[in-house]
Amino acid sequence: MVCRFSTRLLNISIASLCKTQELNKAENALIDARKLGYSPDIVTYNTLISAYCRFLGFDAAYSFFYEMSDALRQDRVTPDVVTFNSLIAGATRDRLLLVSLFLFAKMLRTGILPDIWTCNTLMNCYFKTGQPQEAIRVHQNFLLDGLSPCAATINTMINGFCENGYVSNALRMFWNYQRRGVSLPIITYNILINGLCKSGRLYEARNMLKELEKSGHKPNVITYTTVMKCCFRSGKIDQGFKIFRDMKRDGYTFDSYAYCTAISAFIKVGMKKEANDCTGQMIKSGIRLDMVSYNTIANLYCKQGKCLDAMSLISEKGSESDEYTSAILIDGLCKTGYVDKAVEQLKQMKADGQKTNSVAYNCVIDRFCKEGSLESAWKVFNEMDVKDSVTYTSLIHGLCKNQNFSLASKLILYCINDGVGVPRSANRAVLRGLRASGAKREEKDLKSKIRMARYLRRFEIKRKNSERITLPHRVKPSPGLSCNVAGNHCAGLSSIILRSLGTGSYTL
Repeated sequence: MVCRFSTRLLNISIASLCKTQELNKAENALIDARKLGYSPDIVTYNTLISAYCRFLGFDAAYSFFYEMSDALRQDRVTPDVVTFNSLIAGATRDRLLLVSLFLFAKMLRTGILPDIWTCNTLMNCYFKTGQPQEAIRVHQNFLLDGLSPCAATINTMINGFCENGYVSNALRMFWNYQRRGVSLPIITYNILINGLCKSGRLYEARNMLKELEKSGHKPNVITYTTVMKCCFRSGKIDQGFKIFRDMKRDGYTFDSYAYCTAISAFIKVGMKKEANDCTGQMIKSGIRLDMVSYNTIANLYCKQGKCLDAMSLISEKGSESDEYTSAILIDGLCKTGYVDKAVEQLKQMKADGQKTNSVAYNCVIDRFCKEGSLESAWKVFNEMDVKDSVTYTSLIHGLCKNQNFSLASKLILYCINDGVGVPRSANRAVLRGLRASGAKREEKDLKSKIRMARYLRRFEIKRKNSERITLPHRVKPSPGLSCNVAGNHCAGLSSIILRSLGTGSYTL
């Protein structure tokens, strides 16, 4: 009895330390407990492994698992399905597909049967690495082997389809479960509404919102904010503001995400007074402002020409700014004529390690080109690690403005050879310039290469669109939402894993 009570108390202590991310103290507590003669059980080790995966990453978790293998044997503790599920989930978070599959194979070799959470994690890993067909096969096999899906399984599949651009498949699966009488939680509706909104299917998202209300669930702030943001993005500004007003009328408690969505929309349509009022409400509400909130307020200040106030606000925040912060400040400084301060901010950004923030660099290059300072623009261009279509377009227009059509033509040819798309307006500007300057042969050669590049791009788009994913229709999902295991369900999954791993032996 004493030993059991001590082990339980040890587990509570370690779990508390893990929740506060004091993992060194938790590990020391385990070592001290073993020295004092207390016997940790598998729950003790699983708690630590799960915490390492969540807070320090898979490498740290597996190192701990490997280092403690001797201690596990001494304590006569055998890793169970929860141990491997935690490790597989950690590898999945880091998109380490092969490692997840190795761990699954190792689990089978030790005689541990996978459960529904193992399958969910494997499906999630396949979706995250862009292999939805393999995720479908895992789903199909565990249904055939008698494993009943839980709500998390359905959410994993629907979210995976939406994230990979297969929203129609997600809808088909949703209606399939609906027809079978499965009661789906509100998070499933939110995932599907978010997927529909991201793919621009606002009408279907609104219908799904009505379906949610019919199902007996009450839409929450996440549901409404998702639809509201989609309305703003698709140009349905009035509908978005109507949802915002309805939420306020119905007494919904706004979070920072909802406020920032509304403020950004007000800024976009030029309603600066309303944006200011909404910002004031957000601050008065006592919501803890995160970096997104500060970026939104800084963006509002910059749009009002108060760039120095925006810089002071970010400085008061005291924490490290992100790439969005730098882009907002530099864009605002460039547009209000503070180019020197924008260059200083660019240098500070580089010192902070943000070398790939192409948006910020593009703002400075565009401003220099518009002012005719091509030498300064080229200097910033050469400092960039990652250049995109906007970078080249700004330079091409700048060169055309300075009548340097020959160099602009070479820049377009470089973009074509490097696979970088340039807008038609830039191409037309260069072609017109070459024609006007009498370089007809150069114009003809450039036009031919532009047409060829356009043809190849269209061919590639058609090829990608021809690749379709279809759900298997032979499998009938069980209507239940339990996590019970029925029968031997390893054979089907093992074949998928072995096919993914290929031939050869693998060890961890």
